[in-house]
Amino acid sequence: MTKAEKVQFIIDELERIYPKVPVPLDHTDSFTLLIAVLLSAQCTDKRVNEITPALFARANNPFDMIKVPVDEIREIIKPCGLSPKKSRAISVLSQMLVDKYNGEVPESFEALEELPGVGHKTASVVMSQAFGVPAFPVDTHIHRLLYRWGMTNGKNVVQTEKDAKRLFPKEIWNKLHLQIIFYGREYSPARGWEIQNDTIQQKVGRKTDLEGYRL
Repeated sequence: MTKAEKVQFIIDELERIYPKVPVPLDHTDSFTLLIAVLLSAQCTDKRVNEITPALFARANNPFDMIKVPVDEIREIIKPCGLSPKKSRAISVLSQMLVDKYNGEVPESFEALEELPGVGHKTASVVMSQAFGVPAFPVDTHIHRLLYRWGMTNGKNVVQTEKDAKRLFPKEIWNKLHLQIIFYGREYSPARGWEIQNDTIQQKVGRKTDLEGYRL
């Protein structure tokens, strides 16, 4: 298969398996999504969704969040890990949103990445899922799968994002990155990977992987 044929197969297969994909993190608006994505660093989406109801019952907007003591935020989000750093980031970014943006989450990559605790991947998730701006956030699943499928050299997530944006049509980025995440969780996990269940790997994957190599 040519690279273009492989890309089209990936698109078609993911659309067949996941014609509709929900946003993995529960949220009600751009602010709650921003906080949920921040919390998801080194934490599963499932755990985040278990934690955020209590946090958002306490404060679901920056005006209320700045009134919550950092220690209280830290105690609520403790099961997510990195709670000292994340609680401070939530408090400070909420204050920045109030002071600089009248409590609104800014709709630009540059402005989002200036907020504490918000890197390029977090900004990309917010831009794509909250504002509908084409973006291709690369998490561990996407990084792993695009390498396994021979779509990138796997050097780093920055290169993986560049390769993904070069190979796949811009108009499907926002849906496709979610489809890849769901596929990775269900059919191509980092551990316990069963290639016989991985239809995309069988069709387009690296030969070394098909011979039993495990990432």
